[in-house]
Amino acid sequence: MKRSVIIAATIFAIASSTGAFAKAITDTIQSVDRKGDSITLMGGKVFRLPERIEVERFKAGEKVRVKYSTTKAGKTTVSSVRPVM
Repeated sequence: MKRSVIIAATIFAIASSTGAFAKAITDTIQSVDRKGDSITLMGGKVFRLPERIEVERFKAGEKVRVKYSTTKAGKTTVSSVRPVM
């Protein structure tokens, strides 16, 4: 029992030390910047999409759910963008 608590605490400590926290937001796309590979949501958040997510798939007015993480240093990394019906 004691050993499993130590292992769980160690895993939690390692996961917490990365500083990245997963988040998600659902909003409507206000604009798509194809040249800058980014989307701007109606709420004002701007997300730069990684190369594996093609910005051309999205259009203004489309409702999407963006999953992302933010490091302690403030760097945002998008993991997925999915249309919401």
